[in-house]
Amino acid sequence: MAEATGTDDPTRAIVAAWRAESARLVGALTRMTRDVALAEDLAQDALVAALEQWPATGVPDNAAAWLMTTAKRRAVDHVRRADTLRRKVTELGHATAGREAVVPDLESQVDHIEDDVLRLVFLSCHPSLTTESRAALTLRLVGGLSTAEIARAFLASEATVGQRISRAKRTLVDARADFELPTGAERTARLDDVMAVVYLIFNEGYSATAGADWTRPDLAHEATRLARMLVTLAPDEPEVLGLQALLELQGSRLAARVDEQGRPVLLEDQDRSRWDAVQVRRGLGALSRAERLAARGVPVGTYFLQASIAAEHARAARPEDTRWRRIAALYDVLAGAAPGPVVEVNRAVAHGRAFGPAAGLAVLDAVDPGALGDSPMVPSVRGDLLERAGLHVEAAAAFTEAASHASNEGERALLLRRAEENRRG
Repeated sequence: MAEATGTDDPTRAIVAAWRAESARLVGALTRMTRDVALAEDLAQDALVAALEQWPATGVPDNAAAWLMTTAKRRAVDHVRRADTLRRKVTELGHATAGREAVVPDLESQVDHIEDDVLRLVFLSCHPSLTTESRAALTLRLVGGLSTAEIARAFLASEATVGQRISRAKRTLVDARADFELPTGAERTARLDDVMAVVYLIFNEGYSATAGADWTRPDLAHEATRLARMLVTLAPDEPEVLGLQALLELQGSRLAARVDEQGRPVLLEDQDRSRWDAVQVRRGLGALSRAERLAARGVPVGTYFLQASIAAEHARAARPEDTRWRRIAALYDVLAGAAPGPVVEVNRAVAHGRAFGPAAGLAVLDAVDPGALGDSPMVPSVRGDLLERAGLHVEAAAAFTEAASHASNEGERALLLRRAEENRRG
């Protein structure tokens, strides 16, 4: 993650530093203490210290280093206090005679870390955890998301997600989970879960579920970095390459997804000259490698298919150059490989562009209205298709309904603006 200062406002600097560095803090502290729950507590202690001290002392030149140093000191203090307690218990005769604890060299441990964030992702995907717990814990520890944001991503209550995260931490302690990167068959077994949570983190960065910001580039960039690292671990897996390609290609649009005022800009209205050409090349390169493997008979999956769709957008110099029939065909294949309401909603968009609004509405009408919970996706896409069909009154109603379900302020404003435009005809 990038260095996170650049402002003299202590509150903004603290938020920026925490978003940028929380995963590295928790990862380093987990390596030091071997206790992920304790590591998160120590990282939070450092955050509280910043909240208390920076308004009075000013923002440090290197906010990330300040947070890490403060957290390390608290880790050392914690271990020393625990060691002192063990010694006193031993003196009182309540522990095995002659067995004294030794304070580990925590100061040196943190300086020999290859990549604590990646280790933290694999730890969060430990086989002792359920699929839901793996994703929730990774989003919390690596993505830095709040319980409310994770709940929104999972269409679950905050209480349920909070309990899930707490149980996951206890399970890791009970399982004596190793913080080292797994190898061999164990690494392969965890790879699908790791890719799934990396994709979830990226999605939260690409389209934030809540708050004032339409995007959270720090999360998207970190997820893309993790995807690149996964390719170094599994360079001959088309799905891993597909994940990297997908994140590079979609991430290339981040700067163009908002205007100068931070307001959302839809794909068809984006200035494509603002797309990151380096990321586009990386994405198309990763996809090309995956295609060569697929041509040799190596199985592909959903990330490869989604990357192939993203590549169609990346190759179109103008919106009208987009090969929507090709995209619709890819979505048809994706729907067969990984059926679900989100795929069907996106398939409706593709069919609406390729074959007309009525075709898109036919796909959308087959989606269970309750399948996506309180998400604005279905009414938002319905509004877009109705607008393209010239049914402006119905489109306004659909956009208004979608806005009522939106938790992200930028998304809500966009939907209300489109509703008003359709009311005016």
